[in-house]
Amino acid sequence: MTSTNSLAAALAAGTVVLDGGLANQLESAGHDLSDELWSARLLADRPEAIAEAHLAYYEAGADVAITSSYQATFEGFAKRGIGHDRAAELLSLSVELGREATRRARAEGIVRPLWVAASAGPYGAMLADGSEYRGRYGLSVDELERFHRPRLEVLAAASPDVLALETVPDADEAAALLRAVRGLGVPAWLSYSVADGRTRAGQPLEEAFALAAGADEVIAVGVNCCAPKDVRGAVETAVRVTGKPVVVYPNSGETWDAAARAWDGPASFTPDEVAGWRASGARLIGGCCRVGPEAVAGIARALRG
Repeated sequence: MTSTNSLAAALAAGTVVLDGGLANQLESAGHDLSDELWSARLLADRPEAIAEAHLAYYEAGADVAITSSYQATFEGFAKRGIGHDRAAELLSLSVELGREATRRARAEGIVRPLWVAASAGPYGAMLADGSEYRGRYGLSVDELERFHRPRLEVLAAASPDVLALETVPDADEAAALLRAVRGLGVPAWLSYSVADGRTRAGQPLEEAFALAAGADEVIAVGVNCCAPKDVRGAVETAVRVTGKPVVVYPNSGETWDAAARAWDGPASFTPDEVAGWRASGARLIGGCCRVGPEAVAGIARALRG
């Protein structure tokens, strides 16, 4: 296990490799994720599969495993008849499975620093209707804070190295998340889902990133689950506005069709792009949906020479 401070120090000293898409790694192993809980369903049904997926990314060269809690919420579990106490256990388990993968990586002889990031997806992920790519849920910042705070408390109590506030489509939700992580004692990164220089909800990235500029809890800001073409400009904006290390993990370049629950279009992600992202200021670099271990291995080679 490594300390939270060491991750911040690593970002100050160089570049850290993130993992890739957890869901596609699980699907490639034969698991059916056609469920509103997505990969979080396996926390209850096949937890060992999640640890194996994390390990595959560590073996590929990732330094950070992002947990399977993106779509894990008290409300989402309740729809499946899972009570509050059991839901809290499953949220905590998501972090422990990352730790288990770390232990197994150590047993295999992997000696570089490894970290576990506890994922907290947006409100729209719980709805499972594609609204995390739109934002604007009709909820106030206070309401969104009340939604996010309980599960963030549980995740923080499980002692991850960092909280990954990820795929945030809306600056209002980012404001709620930044309020919700105060006082938890665990650092966080804030990562927006973006398109064409704006949040998915349409706000300028300058305004969105500025929310985190003075947040002591936030050790990195950036973008994820966006097209690779949107990364470079977002990195430059985040550096200029916040002065913080920048996190980037785009998807493959394909487009998610929420109605069909399928990916469409050609992939455009290539590890050849990561050197340019690093030169622009990115310090946490990986992949999101449809970016698997082979691509992460390419990222690791590009960043480590």
